[in-house]
Amino acid sequence: MKHAPEFLRLVDDAKGRIRQTGVQEIKKRLDARETFTLIDVREDNEWAKGRLPTAIHIGRGVIERDIENAVPEKATNIVLYCGGGFRSALAADNLQKMGYTNVVSMDGGWRGWTEAGFPTVED
Repeated sequence: MKHAPEFLRLVDDAKGRIRQTGVQEIKKRLDARETFTLIDVREDNEWAKGRLPTAIHIGRGVIERDIENAVPEKATNIVLYCGGGFRSALAADNLQKMGYTNVVSMDGGWRGWTEAGFPTVED
């Protein structure tokens, strides 16, 4: 997908303030049964087609509104992912602005996860 230049500028700006990790690291953390909250910030129709095991869904359009009810403890380890790592970077930046201190964006997102052949779940 070719993204608009200003969108990419926003994403690059956000990435300068957040922590990112790759799909391999998240797979290792899941395999080790590490405790963290995995949040899929993709659109409803993307979520319906499949997701990472243990993920919960809070779409990018509502995460700032809904995060405090879903994850009230601001020190919770949170990993966000989207289709490729752009929307999750923007969401991670905003969650940090809201006081969340352990937020990571999964670089590569759903696309990287599925390309690596890692397990997914669907309804």
